[in-house]
Amino acid sequence: MKKAALAALLLLAPVPVQAQDLIGAYVAYIGRDDLFSSKGVRLTEPWQVLRQDRANFHRFGISQPGDEWDPFFGDANNRAAMERMIRNGGIEPAARRLILNGGATVFVRIFGRHGTGDRVNVTVTR
Repeated sequence: MKKAALAALLLLAPVPVQAQDLIGAYVAYIGRDDLFSSKGVRLTEPWQVLRQDRANFHRFGISQPGDEWDPFFGDANNRAAMERMIRNGGIEPAARRLILNGGATVFVRIFGRHGTGDRVNVTVTR
């Protein structure tokens, strides 16, 4: 086999995905305060609500019964990455609606490597 052909095959070969660790998880109740930005604007995307919930909890000291501390979103830069992390992870359409309506409990799992988050999976119950 020629070197060029071998090189082409190697480029096309699937690359194993590096395993990710569970770097944090928490449960939170999405209350009315979580549905509005710090400026009072109604939030329209689930990651905005989840981000506001964590800002309320860690930065503003606003929480509802059932809200738990998490080891990751106390950092504002990590909260800013939440949209990307949710896109990389997953959230069901029905869960999106429940979050945007409020009154739901979310279970959030944060995955990544070496303390850097890459994706978030969200499960919602009412």
